[in-house]
Amino acid sequence: MLVKVEGTSYVRDINTMALINTNVAEKNDYLSKITMMKTQKEEINTVKNEIDSIKNDMKEIKELLLAMNNNK
Repeated sequence: MLVKVEGTSYVRDINTMALINTNVAEKNDYLSKITMMKTQKEEINTVKNEIDSIKNDMKEIKELLLAMNNNK
């Protein structure tokens, strides 16, 4: 059973005591923010992976240059 919470767009489920937002626009805004945050996290992880790859490449180049210098 749902009971309206005065002064808000929320209702309370008296069985679980959960608050439920009945404002569709607020729900859609929340969901779009969640999607945007997920996308940003994925982009950050991609950039981190690319940086790690570049670091490894630079390390290999440095090792090759040192080996070439030592062979002279």
